[in-house]
Amino acid sequence: MLKVQLIATLTVAVVALLVSGLNAGVSAVLGGASVVLGALAATAIAKRGANQTDPTAILLNLLKAEAVKILVIIVLLVIIFKVYRQLVPFALIAGLAAAALFSGAALSKLKV
Repeated sequence: MLKVQLIATLTVAVVALLVSGLNAGVSAVLGGASVVLGALAATAIAKRGANQTDPTAILLNLLKAEAVKILVIIVLLVIIFKVYRQLVPFALIAGLAAAALFSGAALSKLKV
């Protein structure tokens, strides 16, 4: 599913690039990349509990994974807003939304 997130992000980035220019395309990539990196971190956390059989432990592990994903996304977005001066907020949000639509699906495909 991460591949689908990347394809969705790149599609939005190309559209933003064609409609609003280079800064919009970069902004869309950065927005999508924050979600993809968050999903990668969440996947790593979720896989740590792959041997668990207790429903409570599985649920707690998935909640930890989701919390890590959200934290990574927030931290990356704060960094992006602070560092990238030519940011196009609408394009960033569009890239983020495109990747986020597939984020939950990426975690649901895990065999945990």
